[in-house]
Amino acid sequence: MPTGPDRSNMIVPGSSSQEVATELAAALGEQLAEVEYRRFPDGEQLVQVPELDGRAIVVAATETSDAHIQLLQLQDAVREAGATEVITVIPYMGYARQDEAFETGQPVSARAMARAISTGTDRVLTVCPHEPAIQEFFTVPTTVIDAAGRLAEPLPDLNDPIFLAPDQGAIDLAATVRDAYGRGETDAFEKHRDRETGAVEIQPANLDVADRDLVVVDDIVATGGTMSAAIGALGAEPDRVFVATVHPLLADSARTKLANAGVKAVYGTDTIERAVTAVSVAPAIAEEL
Repeated sequence: MPTGPDRSNMIVPGSSSQEVATELAAALGEQLAEVEYRRFPDGEQLVQVPELDGRAIVVAATETSDAHIQLLQLQDAVREAGATEVITVIPYMGYARQDEAFETGQPVSARAMARAISTGTDRVLTVCPHEPAIQEFFTVPTTVIDAAGRLAEPLPDLNDPIFLAPDQGAIDLAATVRDAYGRGETDAFEKHRDRETGAVEIQPANLDVADRDLVVVDDIVATGGTMSAAIGALGAEPDRVFVATVHPLLADSARTKLANAGVKAVYGTDTIERAVTAVSVAPAIAEEL
C-alpha cells in the first residue's frame, strides 16, 4: 500500500540558501522542504512550509535585513507546521561585525539579532562568524562551525605557496586553509582602521613573495577594498594571486577591485551564493548535526 511523504525530519531553506540546504539534505539523507516565498504589495514577506512531524533544520543566511525577517518567519512557520524540534543553521550571519556599541547610544546589533533568533529555535549553528564570541549573545545552545578548511579543495596546484591573512585576526583562518591544503607558509599584514573615518592603513608583511603563489585568506570579502590594498602593498611581484573567502559577500565593485589588484581567481563557499562559490560548507555542518 503506498504511503505519503516522510514528514519526520526536514531541511527548510531560506530563499538565499537553497544551494547549501540542498547539499546538507544530501549529506544527512533528509528531505528538503519546498518552501513558498511570497511578498505583499507593501513589501511584507510571507513563507509557507509543508506539514511535518519531527525535526526541522532551518538553513538561512542573513546577509540582508529582509533575510533576517524571513528566518524568523521560517522558524515560526515550522513550529506551526508541527515541528517537534527546531535547529537553526546560519551559514552567514549578518550584523556579526556590530558586536559592540562603537559609540554611546548605538546598539550591539549582533546581540539584538541573536536574541531575536533565539526565541524561535532550540539550537543554533553558525559558520565562521566574523567574531566567534557572538555565540554568547544567543540564549540557546550555539555551535560555531569552522568551515575554512573547505576552501583548500578548489585551489589549483600551487607553486611554493604563501597563505596570507590581511590582518592578524585572520591568521588562524589562513593557517586552517594552509593545513587543509597540506603545505605552504602563513603570514599576515598589519592593519589599522580609523574608527572615525573608516580609513584603513596596511603595513606590508616582510615576505619574499617573488615568483611564488599567494593565497589571500579572509572570512568575509565585502567591498574588496582592504584586500585589494593589502595585495597592492606587497613589495614584490608574486607569481599568481588567489583569494579564498568563507563568505563571498562581494558587494558593489568588489570583484572588479580584486581583478584590478591582480587576483587571478576568487574561491568562496556557499554560505553566500555567488558566482565565485566553489565549494560547500554542508559537510562541515553535517558533522555537527
